[in-house]
Amino acid sequence: MLEDEAYRCLWNLLEGIPDRDDPSKSAREVIVEFNRRVKTQAHARLINSGHEVLDAAAYGFSNHDRMELMRLLALSEHALGARRIDEMFSRHFFTTNFWQMWRTTFAFQNWHSAIELRRYFIRFVQEFPRIHTLSGVRRTVYNQYDSIVVPLQEWMLANYVDVHFAATATDADFTDEGGHRRAVKLYYTEKGEARELDLGENDYLFMTLGSITADSSYADRTSVPDLIRDRRDGGWAFWDSVARKAPDFGRPNTFYGNIDENKWESFTLTKHDRTLLDGITKYSGDEPGTGALMTWVDSGWLMSIVVPYQPHFPGMPEDTYTLWGYGLLIDADGDYVQLFGVDMEIPPIYRGLLDLKVGLKALESAFR
Repeated sequence: MLEDEAYRCLWNLLEGIPDRDDPSKSAREVIVEFNRRVKTQAHARLINSGHEVLDAAAYGFSNHDRMELMRLLALSEHALGARRIDEMFSRHFFTTNFWQMWRTTFAFQNWHSAIELRRYFIRFVQEFPRIHTLSGVRRTVYNQYDSIVVPLQEWMLANYVDVHFAATATDADFTDEGGHRRAVKLYYTEKGEARELDLGENDYLFMTLGSITADSSYADRTSVPDLIRDRRDGGWAFWDSVARKAPDFGRPNTFYGNIDENKWESFTLTKHDRTLLDGITKYSGDEPGTGALMTWVDSGWLMSIVVPYQPHFPGMPEDTYTLWGYGLLIDADGDYVQLFGVDMEIPPIYRGLLDLKVGLKALESAFR
């Protein structure tokens, strides 16, 4: 979720990167101009089971909730230790509109790390008064890959940056002289071959340690994504390797050690007419690209959708539209499909996908 205050380094970088469609302007200029023209101001952030738009501006805090929030912010990370979010707040806090909006904006589960929540509160404290409209969100003209990654990659290649595709970092060596640690060698594989790169005193090594999208998988209309429980794409395995060499490199197993408590699933919907988009626009009062997440707070999946500005991808065919969404509680029973029988060998994530397919049909009917 891009916004002005928390992404100053990114904006500074994009000021020097030509835009993909208009190289006479920087990528940053185009994003600023776009957000002046297409302003985010959601009017249907939360929806109940009766299809009623809730007053999301009423956060629902009690004084006790406020005191618990202050306590979380005041405690140090050392004091919080391994505590979970649900160990820091009483039951009422988790029923508030604020928590429904914050958890679905940033994909927090009640059992996630209290330290991580505290970090997000501090980083995005400016969102507290506007979380119900998400008016602080800054969107790109297209999806973020095409509007940010593609022009950055094109600039790097045009300026003779040595970019290695199909390469995966596997390990690194370090020296420790006089209490100063320095990376001296990087190990990686490229197109299946093991390689090494010696690093000099003036070289810098920036390491990406794991990712929320590491070991993700994809599906289509007739298949379901694989639930990957090992480490295949290298992001976590690389962290495993370097973490063995120094205790202050952290404990990666803390983050990937329990797949079922950290898995996440999203979906895109492609439409070849405007029926659904027009229905959502009429219902919410938000044109595509001006609204934000719409969350059904009573849904079994705690499902949310967002309709981006169209076209969302360069070169999208005419009369083709898309929206994106996700379910936060993907192992929960669905609202439209329940599968009975304890002998049915169907993983919960697959039950959720079946419910999603039927639920989206119900969603389309509701907006007609």
